[in-house]
Amino acid sequence: MGNPAKIVGVAMAAAAVLLSAGAWAQEVKHYRFAYDQPRNTGYSIAGDLFADKLKELSKGTMIIDQYPGAQLGQEPQVLQLVRSGDVEFAIISSANTATISPQAGVMSLHFLFRDENHVIKGLADPRVFETLRTMIDETTQGLHVIATGSQGVRHMYSKKEIHGVGDIKGLKVRVQATATEDTMFPAYGAQTVHMPFGSVYTSLQTGVVDVAENSINVYLVNKHYEVAPVLNITEHEANNALVFVSDKLWQSLSPEQKQWVQTAANEISAKEPAKAFELERTAAAKLKSIGVKIVGDVDKKSFTVVADPYLDKLAKELGPHAEKIKDLIRSIN
Repeated sequence: MGNPAKIVGVAMAAAAVLLSAGAWAQEVKHYRFAYDQPRNTGYSIAGDLFADKLKELSKGTMIIDQYPGAQLGQEPQVLQLVRSGDVEFAIISSANTATISPQAGVMSLHFLFRDENHVIKGLADPRVFETLRTMIDETTQGLHVIATGSQGVRHMYSKKEIHGVGDIKGLKVRVQATATEDTMFPAYGAQTVHMPFGSVYTSLQTGVVDVAENSINVYLVNKHYEVAPVLNITEHEANNALVFVSDKLWQSLSPEQKQWVQTAANEISAKEPAKAFELERTAAAKLKSIGVKIVGDVDKKSFTVVADPYLDKLAKELGPHAEKIKDLIRSIN
């Protein structure tokens, strides 16, 4: 046996040499990116765009590990985990963002967006993004907005056909817990029910709710058509999302790393919404092929007549950031 102290000394010297060599090569770090939808949704498109670009810019030193399907919790819980720094990145619906920043509810205003192109343009608009980022920074702590995303637009699905606003009178509708939804659906004559997304399937199945609403691809991949086989193309609300970074991580990054993160996030705002709408079209074709009834001739005017007067009123009630975001989006042609 050699001298144990000598062996340890040699090992430590070797480790020191390795460490100084490693200081030149940047350490590879892994970061969590959480979302509540499965793969093959707008959220996973966002995750892939972000992960690929960040890996490329950081030369493989910043690696994104995606946690789909609410593995780390439903959206309101994940927001808290990002705030505490336990999750580094997440994509969250703007409606659920309203649980920590009520003014985010402006993005859920009914018929705020005119059509698909308006959604894509609105989410990519730098003024809209800056106003959203400022809103989050000034109304919450612990996290920052780095991108906008989409899962298309929302439609109502049920066991029955909805051709106009009169058809949802008295029905129980599962909605996201925002002031916007709690005002709009009762204005249409429906009753609102709050529950986490994960409970929607069984609630439709057992009749706890009569109607749910979401984008076409979300309806497809979560198999909600099994319990609510009629998809009514109401297009009442854009299915917007925000991408967050935890402040804990943000403060620990070098200026160069911050730039990589923001540049990678810009890929989402620029490319994901259009890809999400492509996914919507593919999903609609698939649903048709399996026999889901799609009601395409919904009288949207019957809804907008009720909804339009609320646009300005609700944005004003939500606050100055919300009002500014609403005005910016409405001004985009």
